[in-house]
Amino acid sequence: MNKIYFQIFSASIIIMILCLNSCQHEQDVVKISDNTLPVPKIEYNPNSYVCYQTEQQLTIDGKMSEEAWGKASWTEYFVDIEGDLKPIPRYKTQVKMLWDADYFYFLAEMEEPHVWAKLTERDAVIYHDNDFEVFIDPDGDTHEYYELEINAFRTEWDLLLVRPYRDGAPAVNAWDIQGLKTAIDINGTINNPRDKDSSWTVEIAIPWKVLSECAHKPSPPIDGDQWRVNFSRVQWHTDIINNKYIKTKDSSGNNLPENNWVWSPQGLIAMHYPEMWGFVQFSSAKVGSEKVSYSHNPIEDAKHALRLLYYAEKTYQMQYGTYTNKINLLELQPISSSHFKWQPIITASQNQFEAQITMNSGELILIDHEGKTKIK
Repeated sequence: MNKIYFQIFSASIIIMILCLNSCQHEQDVVKISDNTLPVPKIEYNPNSYVCYQTEQQLTIDGKMSEEAWGKASWTEYFVDIEGDLKPIPRYKTQVKMLWDADYFYFLAEMEEPHVWAKLTERDAVIYHDNDFEVFIDPDGDTHEYYELEINAFRTEWDLLLVRPYRDGAPAVNAWDIQGLKTAIDINGTINNPRDKDSSWTVEIAIPWKVLSECAHKPSPPIDGDQWRVNFSRVQWHTDIINNKYIKTKDSSGNNLPENNWVWSPQGLIAMHYPEMWGFVQFSSAKVGSEKVSYSHNPIEDAKHALRLLYYAEKTYQMQYGTYTNKINLLELQPISSSHFKWQPIITASQNQFEAQITMNSGELILIDHEGKTKIK
């Protein structure tokens, strides 16, 4: 979908909200109580990964047979979506990434004693099965980002999010990743409760041509560029009844809540807080040729400081019906940094606000009432 089509399509996008609201993931739905916006309850410390180029052509077959994959590093093992607030996942999950001139590649390996799937229709609500999910925000402003979900049948669901659900979405369910390549490899047998499996692997190639639609930056990326990326694994508790996998029920007869295991923890049960996703730094170095260190960008610290202000402004507006330009009313703790000047300049009205801080290097970092960040 090119940008012209996106503009035309947006005129009818509200219609989609009605159908999407009925199929939002539990981790999509931000539960607001006491007129307070939920915020991450862990320290802001996203994971990072250096993604190297591959000169070897990759066959998307779900296997790690190519030398390039053998040279690529694994991410950290996945943790619970709430991070240290919850126990370590009972099954291991990890991911590798590579890139070339045409594709952004992912390979996920998921430990699993019982591989099962039911959904076979494309763009079905895939998280009703165990699944693997990819989230990509190229420019890190929390708007115009991508989501892909896939189950062990290789059934795909891809979405374009104009903005997070907390900021009104919408999610464009009709959007498709043209040229997407995916494959599954199962170390065991799918939907067979009589044996014990070992794992299942997902291999994905997403064309840069598609990712460029909302990237607002070079795509494919340039050396050293950083994108916000995260991964989620949805895992349901199941019982084996009459030789079938059945989701485990609680005492009221309802399905037990699913587990959400992720690469970079969110600090709350909500994947659609893109500011908590990990950082992928692209390197033009060929995989296995040299070691490149991740380089932290202090602008991200300034964006996080403004994000804390955004959380406070949203809660203030819920409670008092207006935004405020008086930072003392937001009850924010002072923020000290050697890279930017605090406190922020805020302009506010009943229905909108914008805040900005200045980097010592001269850039202006802004955030608005929809949570979108800008760099000037």
